[in-house]
Amino acid sequence: MTSPSNLLNRLTNRKTSQKLKSCIAAFVSLLFFSCENQALYDQYQAIDNTSWEKNKEYYFTFHVTDISTPYNLTLEIRNNNLYPYQNLWLFCNEELPVGPLKRDTIECTLADEYGKWYGHGISLFQSSFPIRTNYLFPYEGQYTFSFRQGMRNEALPGIQEIGMRVKKAE
Repeated sequence: MTSPSNLLNRLTNRKTSQKLKSCIAAFVSLLFFSCENQALYDQYQAIDNTSWEKNKEYYFTFHVTDISTPYNLTLEIRNNNLYPYQNLWLFCNEELPVGPLKRDTIECTLADEYGKWYGHGISLFQSSFPIRTNYLFPYEGQYTFSFRQGMRNEALPGIQEIGMRVKKAE
């Protein structure tokens, strides 16, 4: 037979357990809704064998439907300690839905003059480089950005991934 104190403890534990479950569910729901990612595009591509061949080009294609909103376009580079240089030169092509191909050269400074990496990380460092800030896309449609390394090496060691993020400007 159950004593009154055991019954009271079980009821109290059940109520506490239900309250705890409700609080956890509310917290998880709040977490999902508060972490709204406004990125239109966020993609990475692994560099084959962490050695970027001179003739290898990486493509990022996304579709823009809202041309009234400004966007920030960011190039993401992930390098390891085997990268032998302070900077990285890239050739960038931008293909718009309408009009000619745009070409640009980008310098990404990955380390200071003493070899200390600017990016975040321990053995893999991630650095972000703005390509366009508060950019209004001129046309709706498909955009393609491509990147090719512009260093003198035929095979450039130490670059593990390259990525691109297109996010609404705040």
